[in-house]
Amino acid sequence: MQIGILKESGDRRVALVPKGIEKLQQDGLQFLLESGAGATANFSDADYPDTIQILSRAEVLQQADLLISIHPLSEQELKGLAADKTLVALFEPYNQTEVVSQLAALQLQAFSLDMIPRTTLAQSMDILSSMASIAGYKAVLLAANTTPRYFPMMITAAGSVKPAQVLVLGAGVAGLQAIATAKRMGAVVEAFDVRAAAKEEVKSLGAKFVEVEGAAEDQDAGGYAVEQSEDFLRRQREAVQQSAAKSDVVITTAQVRGRKAPTLVTADTVAKMKPGSVIVDLAASTGGNCELTENNKTIVAHEVTIIGDSNLAASLPQDASVLFSNNLVNFLKLIIQEGELVIDLENEIVKSALISPPQSA
Repeated sequence: MQIGILKESGDRRVALVPKGIEKLQQDGLQFLLESGAGATANFSDADYPDTIQILSRAEVLQQADLLISIHPLSEQELKGLAADKTLVALFEPYNQTEVVSQLAALQLQAFSLDMIPRTTLAQSMDILSSMASIAGYKAVLLAANTTPRYFPMMITAAGSVKPAQVLVLGAGVAGLQAIATAKRMGAVVEAFDVRAAAKEEVKSLGAKFVEVEGAAEDQDAGGYAVEQSEDFLRRQREAVQQSAAKSDVVITTAQVRGRKAPTLVTADTVAKMKPGSVIVDLAASTGGNCELTENNKTIVAHEVTIIGDSNLAASLPQDASVLFSNNLVNFLKLIIQEGELVIDLENEIVKSALISPPQSA
């Protein structure tokens, strides 16, 4: 079996780093690397094992049996593939609803890494959590670099400076990392999440938990938020507005899988925030938690800077690639045995990740 590693377009990460390939090398496996695939993550072609072939993109697409990338191939490239290819990428079928039927029509077998269940058993393969942790960390750094204020309390000969107030909305992996990072930098942190279980985690990190009673919960939501009643959303917005009005930084991370992100920070709330405040919206790609967010843009509204970026993990490409690669290696070991692809649909991880062909077919 030949495994092809492709260069990303518009993303500095690479799906498999050199050490990842070393862990996977076994009898019957050959690796093909698109030239320059790891360069923007500081992994040159020379860093990869001598046993792999460095080829052009066209050659990798043609010769590999299993193609690995972070982002899916373009529609044109998919149509040009032989029907027996297997693809591994982040296809996001919950958001890209047509992708499953498209892959099936082209007779391509595909595993979507974002569909790996976020369970204890699959933790070592949980790419979404790995990338969310990086995003939460970078969101705080980005906010600190943008705000006109210090994060920590400063006592100097010229006078004292109060610590910054930070509000984190959503206490999943990204939110908890944001809380921890903001606390380490000396900020006073408040956090909100609809899941009652998050309260103790938030408090354990030294942050205050903003509580709104009556939230609907779903243990099978895989770390995502779930849709709430209109009454709860109204009371939630009121609580958020009160906290946001006194905050210097708001970091939002709440997403509902397969649906538009919940609006937690309204335009009216932004208007009540202090001039110079900063909002970093990690849910920007699914509509944003802030009503005024524009995906992949930084705007200023009511003297508040709003940064919409759901791909902050890619801004730390070297470590993000290492973590992505580690998760991917663990998944590949699950589906490749003795150099051959083995799909065990009795395994919940494999069954969840396999999106094409449709399992009902």
